[in-house]
Amino acid sequence: MVAVGALVAGAHAEPIDEPAVASAVAVRGTLPGPFVGGCRVFPTDNAWNVNIRNAPLHPRSAQMIGFIQAHGSDNLHPDFGENPAYGIPYVVVPQSQATVPITYDAYGDESDPGPFPIPLNAPVEGGSDRHVLVVQQGTCHLFELFVARRSGAGWVANSGARFDLKSNALRPLGWTSADAAGLPIFPGLVRYEEVAAGRIDHAIRVTFSTTRRGYILPATHFASSNTDIDAPAMGQRLRLKAGYDISSLTGQARVIAEAMKNYGVIVADNGSNWYFQGAPNPGWNDDDLNQLKGIPGTAFEAVDMGPVRTG
Repeated sequence: MVAVGALVAGAHAEPIDEPAVASAVAVRGTLPGPFVGGCRVFPTDNAWNVNIRNAPLHPRSAQMIGFIQAHGSDNLHPDFGENPAYGIPYVVVPQSQATVPITYDAYGDESDPGPFPIPLNAPVEGGSDRHVLVVQQGTCHLFELFVARRSGAGWVANSGARFDLKSNALRPLGWTSADAAGLPIFPGLVRYEEVAAGRIDHAIRVTFSTTRRGYILPATHFASSNTDIDAPAMGQRLRLKAGYDISSLTGQARVIAEAMKNYGVIVADNGSNWYFQGAPNPGWNDDDLNQLKGIPGTAFEAVDMGPVRTG
């Protein structure tokens, strides 16, 4: 498997203290949480790991879902599966992994400087985004690059970020990451080993074609000029309605749908409506996953997780 993460130089710890998050933490209680390479993927009270099944409904949930449905495809879509060309790969490296130089050619002023422990043969996401994700054992740091390309003894990328998986520290407000929202990518991926174990204990990364000029913590960056209050902001959390019947879903689809009721999805980038991401794995079953394509966006609702920041 493949993972690239980037430590955020200059990142600061900003408390995620919105009432909705606090109440959701209480609901979640103590669960195993996501792990990779011996590292917990962020603390249990991190926004990615908070159960929001009973968190407050956003007062404009209906209008927001209506906006999303009017601006692109209107059904859920897993953007990964049996074809290994789809999905966002990651790699786990040892603490002894050699570091290599990182050069930025677009958003260097909002990126973390290298060197990073990214193997020169690290897998690169297909398509134009060319994400590279790396989790380092021991340090439990995550390194992520956007539009990554091998260059000599290192890498060139549009942007990059480094995250400490032991911390809830955010990017500096206004900074991007390897994702438009300034969020880490890895914690929002659906991973086969989680689904095979029968449970996903974290939120899932999702994209929409039209987003708002604003962000909700833990997101720190927006990538839109649209000021419509019903457009989803970066970091907006949505969940599959508790009353939506998923009893007919089987296998991998059932596990993912249950996670969307408990942890929801987080808006992380501009892209096709309702596309959510997973890591490539030969264990995926398209017949299973394709059941999720029958779930309409209207089966979701927006959760109130705090104010939208516009600067």
